[in-house]
Amino acid sequence: MSSTFPSDFLWGTASSSYQIEGAFDQDGRGLSIWDTFSKTAGCVNNGDTGDVACDHYNRFIEDIGIMQELGIKAYRFSISWPRLFPNGDDEREERGFDFYNHLIDELIAAGIEPMVTLYHWDLPQKLEDAGGWANRKTIDAFAHYAKAAAEAFGDRVKSWITLNEPWCTAWLGYANGVHAPGKKDMDLAIIASHHTALAHAAGLRAIKSVCPDVEVGLTVNMANHQLEDPKNAELIELAQLLDSNLNRWWIDAFLTGKYPENLLQNYGERIASVILPGDEELLKVTTDFLGINYYRDEFVGLPKVTTKPLLEDGLFPFSHRADMSVPSTYTGTYTSMGWPITPEGLGKLLERVHRDWPQIPYLMVTENGAAFDDLKKSDEIIDDYDRIAYLTEHIASVERAIAAGVPVRGYFAWSIMDNFEWAEGYAKRFGLIYVDFETQERLPKRSALAYKAIIENSGLLR
Repeated sequence: MSSTFPSDFLWGTASSSYQIEGAFDQDGRGLSIWDTFSKTAGCVNNGDTGDVACDHYNRFIEDIGIMQELGIKAYRFSISWPRLFPNGDDEREERGFDFYNHLIDELIAAGIEPMVTLYHWDLPQKLEDAGGWANRKTIDAFAHYAKAAAEAFGDRVKSWITLNEPWCTAWLGYANGVHAPGKKDMDLAIIASHHTALAHAAGLRAIKSVCPDVEVGLTVNMANHQLEDPKNAELIELAQLLDSNLNRWWIDAFLTGKYPENLLQNYGERIASVILPGDEELLKVTTDFLGINYYRDEFVGLPKVTTKPLLEDGLFPFSHRADMSVPSTYTGTYTSMGWPITPEGLGKLLERVHRDWPQIPYLMVTENGAAFDDLKKSDEIIDDYDRIAYLTEHIASVERAIAAGVPVRGYFAWSIMDNFEWAEGYAKRFGLIYVDFETQERLPKRSALAYKAIIENSGLLR
């Protein structure tokens, strides 16, 4: 049977700079907020840091060779902002520019399309010292950085992403505190939500001012909210707030210049005092595509007991009103992160995005993957059949969405290799490629070979 996927569909894989590059103090790179956060006691599992990670900075040619062998068509990677501008100001580090020039050239020589993400959470520490994403001046610094990157790489990079998962930047970094910079202040999270939306628009304009013909998008993490009681009025209202906070905020911003009305009312003066005259026009920008990162659906029920303070009661600003745990009636399986596996949700989400925001030209699944407890056997075979099932079920869900008319142009498996998994350190493995972090040996898992077959067939084998 023929595949629904078009022959030019972008079958890719993804990574981010701090998670794989290592070389944290090599060739003039400045400190990022993750350098600081990971070295703060109690912030990262086992005290792990990204100092070495996968040593991709020194081994990228080997890694590109592995991607080429797997038939990867596109590679989504992020640039380390402090590698180009160590302090987040105007002072350039040319050795950083040289590294990414070399990386891009090697990818193109291998027949792999480079897709650049400008911001995947490694903010220069100097900018955080001045307030980070809660400081409006960071938007201007980001636009300057975006323009410089476009000037350096825009002749070869045709697909750009401004920010990766700005919800995580704002809410995990400034409210929940489980990500860098580790703040726990809801006011800061609301400010960061606004400033990152403005930064997407400013970054896009900066790139287009240099390279008007490239395509620039935004990547957001999204989920469907499954209600314990779909007819309960309180749960319906709560789900609408959660949806606006996670799914709608940044999309509505670049399309309309406005934020969801229910959140504006809920946040009140906290957001009203942050939005300045003229911001509505600054937020609106023609975005070429939307990248969607999807890992699982969220389950929402009414809280059983509520005794904890608001900011310690979950990841969301309304979690004092909700039970976000997976219900006992859930009969599916879980990843090693404890996340429920809900592949049908990806296709459902893609259809929803296309239905609700049809003016977005096309979509990309810019991250999708799972962590499992991969063990290296004596015969050097890693039988990660759970990951193969996860990937194939989610790819099938994407295929159903395409068949229903959703313009999805690419799928990027997360991740090309095991890496530094943020607050989890090296305890969780998401990679298609196994990495021995002691020896830096790379070993393709069975999922890598399965993905290679999918790419060769331009879809699932029948």
